[in-house]
Amino acid sequence: MENFTSNPISKRKVLMLARHEIKELLTMNAALEAVEYTFRLHAQGKAFMPSKLYMDIPEGKGDFRAMPAYIGGTVGIKWVSVYPNNHIYHLPTVIATIILCDIATGCPLAILDGTYITEMRTGAAGGLAVKYLARKNSSVVGMIGAGKEAKTQLLAISEVLPKIKEVKVFDLCKDTSLRYAEEMGIKLNIYIRPVETIEAATEADIVVTTSPSRKPIVKKHCVRPGTHINAIGADAKGKQELESGLLASAKVVVDDIEQASHSGEINVPLSEGLIKVEEIYGTLGEVTAGIKKGRENNEEITVFDSTGLAILDIICAKLVYEKAKEREVPVFDFS
Repeated sequence: MENFTSNPISKRKVLMLARHEIKELLTMNAALEAVEYTFRLHAQGKAFMPSKLYMDIPEGKGDFRAMPAYIGGTVGIKWVSVYPNNHIYHLPTVIATIILCDIATGCPLAILDGTYITEMRTGAAGGLAVKYLARKNSSVVGMIGAGKEAKTQLLAISEVLPKIKEVKVFDLCKDTSLRYAEEMGIKLNIYIRPVETIEAATEADIVVTTSPSRKPIVKKHCVRPGTHINAIGADAKGKQELESGLLASAKVVVDDIEQASHSGEINVPLSEGLIKVEEIYGTLGEVTAGIKKGRENNEEITVFDSTGLAILDIICAKLVYEKAKEREVPVFDFS
C-alpha cells in the first residue's frame, strides 16, 4: 500500500460514503490482507497511534472515543460511541465515523461510516489471530455472544480455517442465539447450534468472547489444553471476560500492549497485581512479522486480547477510499 494524497486541484472535494456503499467495497478477504499488513508495520515501528481518548457521558448511557492514527502515509481519526443499551432503539452498540485527511495539506479527503469498518477490521484481527495462534487442525468453534462482532469474527475465521465442522453459540438471549445460528449457518454453510451454557461453548478448539462483561465468564477449569481464545469484548477499563488465573497460565498475545494494559482483557488482572506486563508474551504484530513465534505446540492455551486499533480503522478506510475513487463515486464539494 502506497502513500496517498489528493490532487491539489480537487483538494476541497470530499468523498462521503455510507454503510451500504462500504459493504460493496470491503470484503473480509481484503480486510484480512489489510489488517495483516497493518500489524506488521505496527511491529516494525512504522505507525503512530496515540492512546484512545475516552469521554464518559454524565447520564451514564455510554461513552465516546477519539482514535487518531498515522500509518503508511495515511492519516485520519475515528470518532466512535459505545452505547450498550442501543438495542432498545434497534441501533448498534457501536456507532462510528471515520475522517481521512490529505497528508500534504491536512484537507479532508473522505468521511466514511465507520461502524461497518469497525465490525470488519475487528473480525479480521480475530481471524488473523486464529491463523497464527490456533491449532492447524482446529474444527470446532465456540461463540460466547451472538451480536454483530460475533458474526464478523466467524466470517473471518471461516476464511482462514475453511474446515470448520461445528460452531456452538451461547447468548444470554436464546432468540439471539437461534437467529445467529440460522443466519450464519446459511451464509457460511456451516453447522451451527445454540448451546445452553457458557461451559458448553468453551468445549471447542477456538473460543470467541464478544460480551460487555465486567466479571469473568470463562473459567480456567472449563478451557481444555490446546484451546485458542479470541477475547474481543473487553475494550474499556474494568471490563473482563476471562478468569485471571486463565490469563496467568496462557500465552497471551495483545494487539497493543499499552492500550491493552489500560482497556483490554488484561487490564483488571494487571491492576490487581495478578499478572505483570512482562509476562505478556507479545503483540500480534510481532507474531505476524516473524519477530516472535505463534503457537509452539498443541497443548498450550493461547489468548488474543483485542482492544481495537485506530491504525486498523484507518488502513481499512483507506482501502475503501481507493476503491471508491476507482468506481468514481460522487464527491461533496466543500469549496
